[in-house]
Amino acid sequence: MAERKRKIVNDPVYGFITIDHPLIFKLISHPYYQRLRRIHQMALAHLVYPGAMHTRFHHSMGAYHLMSCALSELKGKGVDISEEEELAAKMAILLHDIGHGPYSHALENGIIEGVSHEKISQWLMEELNKEMDGALTLTIEIFNGRYHKTFLHQLVSSQLDVDRMDYLNRDSFYTGVSEGVIGYDRIIKMLTVHRDELMVEEKGIYSIEKFIVARRLMYWQVYLHKTVLSAENLLVKILRRAKELALRGESVYASPALQYFLYHPITAANFEQEPACLQQFCLLDDYDIMGAIKVWTQHPDKILSLLCNWLIDRKLFKCILNSEAFDVGVINLLKQQVQKEYGFSGTDLDYFVFTGTACLSAYNMNNEKINILFKDGTVKDISSIDNALVSHTLAIPVKKFYICHPKI
Repeated sequence: MAERKRKIVNDPVYGFITIDHPLIFKLISHPYYQRLRRIHQMALAHLVYPGAMHTRFHHSMGAYHLMSCALSELKGKGVDISEEEELAAKMAILLHDIGHGPYSHALENGIIEGVSHEKISQWLMEELNKEMDGALTLTIEIFNGRYHKTFLHQLVSSQLDVDRMDYLNRDSFYTGVSEGVIGYDRIIKMLTVHRDELMVEEKGIYSIEKFIVARRLMYWQVYLHKTVLSAENLLVKILRRAKELALRGESVYASPALQYFLYHPITAANFEQEPACLQQFCLLDDYDIMGAIKVWTQHPDKILSLLCNWLIDRKLFKCILNSEAFDVGVINLLKQQVQKEYGFSGTDLDYFVFTGTACLSAYNMNNEKINILFKDGTVKDISSIDNALVSHTLAIPVKKFYICHPKI
């Protein structure tokens, strides 16, 4: 076996994170993984919370640390986890976000059609598995929930996974929004396995409730904050306009990788049939997008240059949230005002006045449930426990409608 490389990484949230296996070191050193250093975890949220500048690399490393803690806790309780399974589960969490592109959700809505980052993560894992001579086979099984020890998949992806634990903790740390702070260490101490499924000991109920409440508060206060929605929608409109111009054959400045995505209609079929597509995707990061937007502020197309100037100078759309859908009359009135102010007409106005919905289910009762294991051996879903906070309010999905328009 190759010399064991033991590295420690200093993380502001958890202190020291240990990398103690050559395969994990090899994975983290791979260019596909290092690319995550150049992608912000929270896209444009730093326009509202200036501290939110951490990256997807930060987050994946944090989730890996929590996975390591959870596995050693479970092993300490006598849960049977082999060295191979432990390594595979750690690699699965390291790779859970590998398919994110720059400003991921804007990219998925702006220039790549119908291809989710989860799908891209899948393709990249298969690609890495070939490169690493099948070393990721078990990792991929766990990631996809095909392995018989269900709890390993649940630690990677469920309503109580280490991914959520890290992003709530880390995002609240970097934004300064203390409502997102969760007792991750206590939750990990309360984890247990019953019939190969991940559960929480009875005395951990309140920590889990706080975790679900924290998620709800972080969504409405940070991820779905109206100004964050406004900025991200502005970016979607910019990318759509640039792609529209490119497909019309107009000259749009872009790095070679970004050019590839602007000048071709890209769908899942392209990713599956053309190896170059995935290669080009891995060359894209936040710098390609922001570098292009700075140049596009001077573009002869009035719509593109105006939208880009607004994003660069943080002159964002006004975004109004409402519990009901907006009336067509309201939308048309706003479009008339924009037409009068800027001279745009017809479908061009859709770049400036548009509606959307923001939805959140803090706890989804139809999804993989969070199960509580009682001392007498009974198992109950957190939402069905007497006096539990979750059953009443948090399990009800919340849907808000929003409208964006320039401040006139």
